Amino acid sequence: MFDNVLIGLDGGPGGRDAVALATRLTASDGQLTLAHIYPTHAEAPLGGEDYEAAQITRARALLQAASHQGGVDAQLRWIGASSPGRGLHELAGAVHADLLVVGSTRRSAAGRVLLGDDTRAALDRAPCAVAIAPAGYADRAATIRKVGVGYDGSPDSEYALIVAREIVAERSASLAALEVVVFPTYLFSCPMAFDATAMIELLDEARRRVASLGDVEPHAAAGEAAEQLALWSTSLDLLVVGSRGFGPVGRLVHGSTSRELTQIAQCPLLVLTRSPHGKAKSPDRAEPSEPVASVRV
Repeated sequence: MFDNVLIGLDGGPGGRDAVALATRLTASDGQLTLAHIYPTHAEAPLGGEDYEAAQITRARALLQAASHQGGVDAQLRWIGASSPGRGLHELAGAVHADLLVVGSTRRSAAGRVLLGDDTRAALDRAPCAVAIAPAGYADRAATIRKVGVGYDGSPDSEYALIVAREIVAERSASLAALEVVVFPTYLFSCPMAFDATAMIELLDEARRRVASLGDVEPHAAAGEAAEQLALWSTSLDLLVVGSRGFGPVGRLVHGSTSRELTQIAQCPLLVLTRSPHGKAKSPDRAEPSEPVASVRV
């Protein structure tokens, strides 16, 4: 599906998960690039050439080990940056990546690569799609047999559906879609205002919209979007969501909901940051300042 995939590694256990997911989302003739971002001297306790040399040596060893451990033929890249997210996006632009994959730590589902205010701000300007592997994915990863789409009828969720259809077609997998219904607050404003019939009708309408897509298993649920999508993700091998033009996660999983979903999704999450209606902005710098190495295993 994806032709040019960048994998962010920080030396933690989530690296194996990221590599495992990337190999399942990369086209058979696609290119994998393993990347490590180290702090620039302004953010580091040491400075000067000795610091740079030590960081480059560590990065090369870390990436070579990950390549051999994962059994992948990959290019290796490293760069110093003020935040991991900013560095990853610089490299994504430099290699023209169409997917950035990161793993998890045991402490959170988004992992150190994606957490923190600076990194989260960089994620909001991701130049390509972003995939997040849940903790422990490498130990239980299997063939992608069922793909789910977070659907709300918006153009960006339609684009997510297009991408998901391509993924399932290449793998002979099944496709499902879920629309989460958030009920109007007036239904719960007072006991007299509660109308169970109206709630059921809204759910039925959502299910009919999804069913009208024709080639998907239709689902509808009521509640908070991230919670419902996360519950549903227990039955999926991959969850795909689109954007809405104001960030990579968009309408279904925007703001605090996006952070919650990345922490509680039980399957890999694929967030699309591009649609037929426009492309995400490129990073400020097109080329990284550090060298490139290649390894074959």
